[in-house]
Amino acid sequence: MERAATIKDIARKLNVSISTVSRAMRGAPDVSADTKRTVMALADELNYQPNLLALSLKRKQTHTIGVLVPNLDYVLSTMVKGIDEVALEAGYTVMVCQSNESFGREIVNTKRLLDSLVDGFIVSVSSETKVFDHLKKIQDKKMPMVVFDRVTPFLKAPGVRIDNEGGGFQGTEHLIQQGYKRIAHLAGPQWVQTFQNRLRGYNDALKAYNYKTDDSLIYTGDISIEKGKKAADYFLELAEPPDAVFAVEDFSALGLIKQFKEKDIKIPDNVGIIGFANEDFGEHISPTLSSIDQQTVQMGREAFSMLMDLIKSGEKQYDVTPKVVLDPIPFYRESSMKEYSKKREKLTVDTTGTNS
Repeated sequence: MERAATIKDIARKLNVSISTVSRAMRGAPDVSADTKRTVMALADELNYQPNLLALSLKRKQTHTIGVLVPNLDYVLSTMVKGIDEVALEAGYTVMVCQSNESFGREIVNTKRLLDSLVDGFIVSVSSETKVFDHLKKIQDKKMPMVVFDRVTPFLKAPGVRIDNEGGGFQGTEHLIQQGYKRIAHLAGPQWVQTFQNRLRGYNDALKAYNYKTDDSLIYTGDISIEKGKKAADYFLELAEPPDAVFAVEDFSALGLIKQFKEKDIKIPDNVGIIGFANEDFGEHISPTLSSIDQQTVQMGREAFSMLMDLIKSGEKQYDVTPKVVLDPIPFYRESSMKEYSKKREKLTVDTTGTNS
């Protein structure tokens, strides 16, 4: 394998000092234009490549950022896409680590990214994370850090998130406006503020429309298809089962749909369902899933922009912790459109009558 050319090789061939070659490559004003052209021409001829790692260490900047996420499902992968798009334009490389919702793995990934000498962190914590010492160590090292999606009050850091409370209100209000009377909520782990806020939005909507709140209509668990199935069984065993469910996220909603269909419960006629996240699968299942979109790509872009502001300004003490809150966008589909279902049924009957 041919040895890569170095600055020493260029200096020796041109019979100049190594420092002259280095200054010529940096465009230093004390090096003549002819020397600069000669140096760059020979560097190109020898296919010289600068040692980026050495330059990064010298400048104390690697132009690499670390991104910690709970998983790489559709929602979070599109957030990372948003980060990567603007990072590429800014000349940064993105290193992504997923915790798979594991607190222990999140700790390991944090250390790996620190060891990789990233310039800053963009973090969305796992659903298991209740202690934040490993992330506070990043701040102790005076490194820039931004939190996104799952913003937590336990970290004093800039953050960007969706209006989870507003989204919870929107989803519940939609079910009310569709005529459902007994609306349940499949909640996420309540030590995660994101899920607390969605529950708060659900309760606020019920109160705004003078609906009676009922703790038996709130089922709390992790966020998974399996938990959605268990929640469906729980709701069906109630003396008065709900006729609609606002699910904290789409995989839980998918579990609800699967189990209700297994029990021959018609959706949306017998029970309406709306999720949160607008996962890609939602419009490809039957019935199609209503959901609240989180503006994922935009969230990623905002998070990177916020991190760049910290890096460029050198503000790493977090004395000021700006927050960006994006508006949720509802996508109403078949799973919650009770009125649409009635109109479709009437249209079918009318058409059948006409043809007969």
